[in-house]
Amino acid sequence: MNKPRLVMIGNGMAGVRTLEELLKLAPNRYDITVFGAEPHPNYNRILLSPVLAGEQTLDDIVLNPLSWYAAQGITLHLGQKVVSIDRAARTVTAADGRTTTYDQLILATGSLPFVPPIPGHTLDGVIAYRDIADTHTMIDTARTHRRAVVIGGGVLGLEAANGLRQRGMDVAVIHLGAWLMERQLDAAAGQLLRESLEARGITFHLGAQTQALHGDTSGRVSAVQLADGSVVPADLVVMAAGIRPHTELAERAGLHCQRGVVVDDRLQTSDPAIWAVGECANHRGVAYGLVAPLFEQAKVLAAHLAGQGAGVVYTGSTTSAKLKVTGIELFSAGDFMGDAHTQQLILNDPLDRVYKKLVLRDNTLVGACLYGDTLDGNWYFKLIREHRAIGELRDELMFGEPQSLDTHQAD
Repeated sequence: MNKPRLVMIGNGMAGVRTLEELLKLAPNRYDITVFGAEPHPNYNRILLSPVLAGEQTLDDIVLNPLSWYAAQGITLHLGQKVVSIDRAARTVTAADGRTTTYDQLILATGSLPFVPPIPGHTLDGVIAYRDIADTHTMIDTARTHRRAVVIGGGVLGLEAANGLRQRGMDVAVIHLGAWLMERQLDAAAGQLLRESLEARGITFHLGAQTQALHGDTSGRVSAVQLADGSVVPADLVVMAAGIRPHTELAERAGLHCQRGVVVDDRLQTSDPAIWAVGECANHRGVAYGLVAPLFEQAKVLAAHLAGQGAGVVYTGSTTSAKLKVTGIELFSAGDFMGDAHTQQLILNDPLDRVYKKLVLRDNTLVGACLYGDTLDGNWYFKLIREHRAIGELRDELMFGEPQSLDTHQAD
């Protein structure tokens, strides 16, 4: 019997995790073909920062080597960007002209870095930070140039700044926000983070807007001009100002897109033969850029593709954040800012540089922001996700997960 043909566009973490989950449930159900735009097998994109910092190698972060695809009978086309989808004929066409027929199609096209259209953004030495090629460019540039500017003080920007500093570059970070990682930290934790990174030699321009990039006579970037008129020298400019769902292919195919490929609770698009998973998908108005929600989506999509999806739905994810900078411990989850209807428990120890804020609403923990001591982060995250009433735990909540009475009893 001919198996139905499953084609996946995209070879990243969310898509390949979907295939892994599918192969557990229904290993022989489909004839699977994967198109990957990059010339690499599936790798752990969130570990690019340790590679940049010199703490890991590219081989260390490969998740599924080529042998895995072969062992699973998956046809893999690397370095092949899909340029069109014909929904009527149920075919996809790659840049080399290759056309492949599908019965079910997964869009796992991920996201694209947002490059602000400021004057000079096309100069040599101006890059985004998204993939292995970008990481190679930064490592190579650090060998021959001295001054780097990172535009964006979020997670990705700070990881890039730390990695470039580890590579010996002088690094400045330009950030529009009033404090670093304002989507993941409150002002107090953001200040502690800034002080820790300044101690490593990174400089910051906060509340600053980039107005233009200037180049030298060779066409390479040489400086960043800010809106207040100040100028920051630069041989390399890394744009880390956010990401956007990669929906161009889906839009051209006529799928419903709105800040992502719109999917239902099964991860199905407006075409019943096409599914979307990961950063390219918009579920209930949210496009997730963190790995944990994408893996939760993968399990749901795999169940439906396996024909075992009765009652299996994706209802959204509670997210948490960490920073992959060795020696800096921070964690946040849920509604860590709070509002007029919440209560806050705060521990601030400036001597040991430990800060903890727990946000409560109606006797449940709804948010946490930790800096310096994150050992209980996973426990707090579990309480937030489960919406558990904390009851008598309230007075002890700041001190972390209570040990069971018999944990340390002698035999």
